Amino acid sequence: MTHIDGPAQVRARLEETGYLVDEGLAVACFLALRLHRPLFCEGDAGVGKTALASALAEALDAPLIRLQCHEGIDASQALYDWDFPRQLLHLRAAEAAGVTDADRLEGELYDRRFLIARPLLHALETHPSVLLVDEIDRADDEFEAFLLELLSEFSVTIPELGTLRAERPPVVVLTSNRTREVHDALKRRCLYHWFDHPGFARELAIVRRRLPEVSARLAEQVTALVQALRGEDLIKPPGVAETIDWAQALDALGATEVDAELAVATLGSVLKYREDAERARGLDLAAVLAVRGA
Repeated sequence: MTHIDGPAQVRARLEETGYLVDEGLAVACFLALRLHRPLFCEGDAGVGKTALASALAEALDAPLIRLQCHEGIDASQALYDWDFPRQLLHLRAAEAAGVTDADRLEGELYDRRFLIARPLLHALETHPSVLLVDEIDRADDEFEAFLLELLSEFSVTIPELGTLRAERPPVVVLTSNRTREVHDALKRRCLYHWFDHPGFARELAIVRRRLPEVSARLAEQVTALVQALRGEDLIKPPGVAETIDWAQALDALGATEVDAELAVATLGSVLKYREDAERARGLDLAAVLAVRGA
């Protein structure tokens, strides 16, 4: 894994990947690396939480291992499972060969080669690695408690094989869209960073970095429109990801700048609820663009 000397180097390495961070996030990432503590990233969808893990993996020259959480996720989906079809084939082959020693057969059936490593175990066994536990707020309390135990020791006990412990803990990034409150016990184990929507200048810089082929005027206008939309009472305010999507869509249409009519026609790139689109159509988008010299 690439060595990082301080927050300034974290910031520089992330910016080399195209991910722009402020000082607070750079410090949080450095401490997560230095102290081997998980980094808990919370905020609205589309503000760059998941992208941070990808950028860290690229900056550290380490593989990204992702666990996507969902309702009902359990340890067998996240940690490990036994490859039953292969075990059955091995059992049949052993029986055909005349093996009758029950203890030997059992030992062979629960050998490491028949263990399927899911993301959590894969991360413990991969050095170095970046483990992304995405949308932990979608999992239930039982899985959250299980995850807390694993992150406390970076080890897991498999009854048939014993305890497997990470030689070097993976860099762990947990994300939450705050659809529910994650328990304090898990948050206490982590370093915490709240992801807010960026201001105009930083968001524009992100769009320009991610989409250098888009005209500077178009990037500025789209960013201004999104900033204005976030000031409205929307069901789902657009994130930076939607700003990038909108600019990309307009660029695909051959636009180098946008007017109110074209903005309304392409609202589906940035707003995903009918009520939000209707509210946006009722705004004076021309006035917003006029502020930017449209």
